[in-house]
Amino acid sequence: MFRKGLLIVLSGPSGTGKGTVLRLVRESCHNVKFSVSATTRTPREGEENGINYFFKTREEFEQMILNNEFVEWVKYCDHYYGTPKKWIQDNIENGFDVILEIEVEGALNIKKQFPDCVTIFMLPPSFEELEHRIIARGTEDKEVIKKRLIKARNELGFVDKYDYVNINNTVEDSVREINSIILAEKLRYHRNMEIINELGLKGGSTK
Repeated sequence: MFRKGLLIVLSGPSGTGKGTVLRLVRESCHNVKFSVSATTRTPREGEENGINYFFKTREEFEQMILNNEFVEWVKYCDHYYGTPKKWIQDNIENGFDVILEIEVEGALNIKKQFPDCVTIFMLPPSFEELEHRIIARGTEDKEVIKKRLIKARNELGFVDKYDYVNINNTVEDSVREINSIILAEKLRYHRNMEIINELGLKGGSTK
């Protein structure tokens, strides 16, 4: 039995397919919870307040910043995004694995506050495929698409700051790989010290 949940941070350029992959990860892992971020951007078709995001006005979001209610927050493509602090801590302590899908800057801030978190960077098969995916969504105008592609190139320069890389060639492969990462991290020695101590075991080898 695992005593404490994992904090898993997933980043990657817009258009890599993070949302689709994580939805299937959640369906296959009943112990996983997604942190619902707050944002000032307009909801896309099918998105619901409190499920996909907490949609806030700029004034509401800035007041939450003043109240220190976020573990991290960033401004991305002219909109604010932030991750609630207490929700994460409570769920991890209760044994749930929490997945955060956040931008690079926010992920680096999370790593400073939660050094034991597991970080994963999702990559597209190629930059050309990434551009195709963003355009195919049909949710943004040309100027926004241009900003996203520029931002994507900058984000790719931070891939070496992450623990794992996931190349999203197919959704099925990405889901399987992320589930494998979660399981492997749960089995690491330092995450099972409570159980090891209860069994009266000590480190070191015997001959």
